[in-house]
Amino acid sequence: MKKSTMKLTVILTLVAVVLIVAIVVISNKHAQDKTEIVRQEVDLTGQPLLGEEDAPVTVVEFGDFKCPSCKAWGEMIYPQLVEDYVLSGDINFSYVNVLFHGKESILASLGAESVYKQDPEVYWDFHKKVFDAQPEAARHDEVWVTTEKLLELASEFPTINQEQLRQDIDEQLTLAQVDIDKELYKKHNVSQTPTITINGITMENPFDYEAIKEVIENELEASKNE
Repeated sequence: MKKSTMKLTVILTLVAVVLIVAIVVISNKHAQDKTEIVRQEVDLTGQPLLGEEDAPVTVVEFGDFKCPSCKAWGEMIYPQLVEDYVLSGDINFSYVNVLFHGKESILASLGAESVYKQDPEVYWDFHKKVFDAQPEAARHDEVWVTTEKLLELASEFPTINQEQLRQDIDEQLTLAQVDIDKELYKKHNVSQTPTITINGITMENPFDYEAIKEVIENELEASKNE
């Protein structure tokens, strides 16, 4: 009788352990699922936007014109995004200025905002020109963003008034928009550039294009089911 009781006790104990393990596994899975869907949408009011305004997926880069990694991201990942998703109307893309490198970051942002204010269609070409002008990483600390350099980069665009651009930079007339960007990257706890978000989901590795594609595809699929 005692042996039967002990055997039953052992069996019940094992069942209880299995149930506890199952509950823990399920709880962890639910916790992971919740983590995966956590998102913080970025308010893009007044921000430059590439692509269709009503695209179901929005990709945002928090970047700094002085940042070598942002230049690399713009050369390696950005063109793929445009080719695979922007041109098809699946996503749109926006850029938020980050000012981690001090005066030069501010100058470049003031200039870019002036160009955007004067002609939004020219903005993305100017944006690329500024990054193209960035020296190689070994010369990263050299001063290269100046008012004169920004005027030179914008000189090939007939719709950009050079005197207005100079005034906007020198008198910081576009500082209000730059300050909005500053508040945005602080709000979203941006600590490194580039930081990439997809419909408010922050990517762990901005250079992992396969992971970026996976999130985009998931968001596209979700939008079809809404």
